[in-house]
Amino acid sequence: MHVDLTIIALAGAVLLLLLTDEELGSERIFANVEWVTLLFFIGLFVLVGGLEEVGVIDQLAVGIMGSTDGNLASTALLILWVSGLFSGIVDNIPFVAAMIPVIHEFESLGMDNLEPIWWSLALGACLGGNATLIGASANIVVAGEAEKAKQKIPFIASCSLEFRSFSYL
Repeated sequence: MHVDLTIIALAGAVLLLLLTDEELGSERIFANVEWVTLLFFIGLFVLVGGLEEVGVIDQLAVGIMGSTDGNLASTALLILWVSGLFSGIVDNIPFVAAMIPVIHEFESLGMDNLEPIWWSLALGACLGGNATLIGASANIVVAGEAEKAKQKIPFIASCSLEFRSFSYL
């Protein structure tokens, strides 16, 4: 169809709103949207897009390849640890979204067989996302729902709880 996936998703959402407006009422639907979480992700994706446009992503790929001399095993380990650490600081979904063009850039820099790199990114981002409250989307949604129920989850307390849960593994 040569149409961007986001256009299709938005068209589907608008169509559903129009079809269910009489039954549910669009005001009630919009009142139940988790706006804080949605705006948080919009901001993160805008930031990632800006970094890609400015050229930070390309420089990051060149820096990674330079530090590992293009060695597949070293690059995979570096991606694993960096994605694990940064996914605890930045939400893991935007981090992975930022790293996808970096890994694609590895191909143009001459690296073959990127499958171990993709697995390293997935594993590191998944585990790192469990490190902090803002590390994973599910954590952010739960924190938003808890706040609606007047049960705040402090950032520092959530980090210590999650790190203690790692000790049981």
